[in-house]
Amino acid sequence: MDLERLMRPRPVRGLRSASALVALLVLAGLAASAQGAAEPYVTVHAQAVARNLSAYGQVEPIATVRLRAMEAGTLSGLQLVPGSPVRAGQVLARLGGPRMRALLVTRAQQLRAAQARESAAGRMLAIVRRQFAAQLATRQELDASQADLASAHAAVRTAAAALQEARGLRSLRAPVAGTILAVQAANGEALGAGQAIATLQPRGRLWLRARVYGAEASRLHVGMGGRFKPSGEGAAVAVKIAAISPALAADGGTRIGLVPTTPKPPSWWVNGQWGSLVLEGPARRMVLVPTQALILDRGRWWVLVHTPAGDQPRQVVPGPARGWWTAVVSGLSAGQQVVVTDAFLDYHRGIASHYTPPD
Repeated sequence: MDLERLMRPRPVRGLRSASALVALLVLAGLAASAQGAAEPYVTVHAQAVARNLSAYGQVEPIATVRLRAMEAGTLSGLQLVPGSPVRAGQVLARLGGPRMRALLVTRAQQLRAAQARESAAGRMLAIVRRQFAAQLATRQELDASQADLASAHAAVRTAAAALQEARGLRSLRAPVAGTILAVQAANGEALGAGQAIATLQPRGRLWLRARVYGAEASRLHVGMGGRFKPSGEGAAVAVKIAAISPALAADGGTRIGLVPTTPKPPSWWVNGQWGSLVLEGPARRMVLVPTQALILDRGRWWVLVHTPAGDQPRQVVPGPARGWWTAVVSGLSAGQQVVVTDAFLDYHRGIASHYTPPD
């Protein structure tokens, strides 16, 4: 009985696990075979690719206004600091002192003298008219008296305008609305005629200044569009080139000025804002290759072109990238096949034969 029990066949434990392991090994073998059978190269095709230009830019004032003292005087009432907003026509400071008073006295005297001359010319014309009626004066004398009175009237108007101008010079007003950028004078300072008091940035007169370097600058043109993304927070805004500097900057770049195309610039569009600029160039048909097919060797880019005679290295000039693909500006034609799998290793396959380890 015991011998019969021992001779009876026993079930094999883990049969299901063994079957699963065999299945996994078969699948792995099939995957490896499929991978080995896959072609290690791809056929490249040409597509229309926009050649964008990238640069850094800063928002700057298009122009600034210098507030100057038009006549000599002593400054008072100045309460401006950089960053102060001002309205058009707002009184910013006043001019006084002996020189301003002397100017006002001189202009007032000139007006009184002109008025006295006007009064005398009027009395003379009345006398000449009576004489002309009594045939004691000629027509020529009457015309001369009338011309003298007209000249006296003009002199009075000129003197009155000059006095009014001098009185207006005592108040220094903002010519336009904007923001004070700098203050160049202080209360109590004796100013000369034409001396600057403050620098004003007119409201809304901002644009973007950027530099483009190298041969890419030759593709710039007025009206070329793009987008400017501020550093930090803020959505990008559409811009276009409004001006291109005719001369190179000191660092060799080409300076351009851009303005926003939106009716109202965003809130972050302020003086001094830095950011990145992308200009949208014209589309050009270029060959797209997988980025992993590009090989960098001694500062130059290469690809391995698959030919009937074998894989041949070909120097290329990369362009803009689209995800995992990179456009090639020159060096490759549509329809050619480039090596993708282990392209870098295949390119440097013979490096070991040229390397001798040190003793």
